[in-house]
Amino acid sequence: MGRHRWFSEARRWRLAALLGVGLAVLALVITLVNTLPGGGGSTEGTTRDGDKVHGTPAVPKDAEPEVGWGFTHTQYSADEGEEEAVERVRAGLAGQGRPIPQIQHIMGWGAGNPEPVDGRYDFSDMDRRMDFVRASKGTPVVTLCCAPDWMKGGEPGAENTDWSQEALETAPEPEHYDDYARLAATVAKRYPDVRHFVVWNEFKGFWNDEEARWDYEGYTELYNLVHRELKKVNKDIMVGGPYLVMDSIDPRQTENASEVEGEWGRLDQRPLDAFAYWNKHKRGADFVVVDGASYTADDEMLPDEFGATEKFTAVGEWVREQVGDLPLWWAEYYVEPGDSQDNRDDWSETHRVAVHASGLMAIARGGATSGFYWNPQKRGKKCAGCLWTSTQLPDGGTELPMMRLVARFGEEFGPGTKYEKVTVAADDRSDVRVLADDEAVLVVNTLDRQTSAKVDGQRLDMAAYEVKWLER
Repeated sequence: MGRHRWFSEARRWRLAALLGVGLAVLALVITLVNTLPGGGGSTEGTTRDGDKVHGTPAVPKDAEPEVGWGFTHTQYSADEGEEEAVERVRAGLAGQGRPIPQIQHIMGWGAGNPEPVDGRYDFSDMDRRMDFVRASKGTPVVTLCCAPDWMKGGEPGAENTDWSQEALETAPEPEHYDDYARLAATVAKRYPDVRHFVVWNEFKGFWNDEEARWDYEGYTELYNLVHRELKKVNKDIMVGGPYLVMDSIDPRQTENASEVEGEWGRLDQRPLDAFAYWNKHKRGADFVVVDGASYTADDEMLPDEFGATEKFTAVGEWVREQVGDLPLWWAEYYVEPGDSQDNRDDWSETHRVAVHASGLMAIARGGATSGFYWNPQKRGKKCAGCLWTSTQLPDGGTELPMMRLVARFGEEFGPGTKYEKVTVAADDRSDVRVLADDEAVLVVNTLDRQTSAKVDGQRLDMAAYEVKWLER
């Protein structure tokens, strides 16, 4: 549409000048509004009321330190995508016989920078994830990792967030430990239905280069400050750590080798030292957290992929000796080595589920009562080891074999389970693995061929890598 030239050149110049001044002033005002004095960085999209309760949480009356078996939300999950696909996942989780515990980190793995500028918050991603956990009737668990850039030497402001792996895995600077503890308290106030908090993730950024060991002093200082602030919010909040990676090495290796060993290898002494320091100097803990892989640091599965899972039992037994009656959680566990991109898709799904079932058995035998499957969710059709088909697809959101394993394992072997021995008769008993309580038996064929066995009095013909559930 043509412009109405109702003003002269002179009047147009004066009007343009006035508009220019006005726009400049407006830009300055916006800049001042979106920037905290002395703090630097844009505050666009943030608010000051980070501790305002989000939504309508159903606050639990009596939470226990043991939550059972569940999964961790990662970069992509079922909180976004095609409406019908999202609903399939939500309904499927909500329809399980028990609440499935679900972990969400406060920064990274699907959540944006929660505090881009000191005192200014953006929980929009976290809110969406928490809404999904609530809608799916899950038990929410929060991992307090990672830290806003301004707490670790970076620039403040959402536009300055460095999402590189190196930056994300940088720990807060010691002078900002208190700030991080206050952020943890803000999260606890915003989501009062979260009664379980894990402090940090895998000691990321806590490595002492000079001494070639973990900086367990720094982590423990941060942990204690976070623990104090969370208990101030609500004494019933449960806090756990240290979330160490329990690495193992070749059994013939002597450097950094511990006395905890088996056919699967030997535990690296350095995480054991870090755990011992934290355990001695922690302010308190309601549960303890570890993670790790069945294979060695060199990706060796000794003596094979099934036998390697016995490492989980050995780790659990060692940890329980250190902490006594404190419940043991596995925040992550891996049985299939990843490639250079950390993808794990070399096995068939039946093979993968069988080895994971054996891993869960070994974790339970080691005394753990809670564990979380790290869901490698993708957006496309190909998704090895995922819990459901991608919700980005119109026909997505369909439950996959790994989801069925995690859900059933949690239903049958939840906290308080008393495990029982069952009789196994087979050509070679090591070919079949079992775990049982008074109501159910989990049976795994570890062979890539059909086998027969008599388990708990029942004759079974099992296909290659088959996983069966028996009722008692």
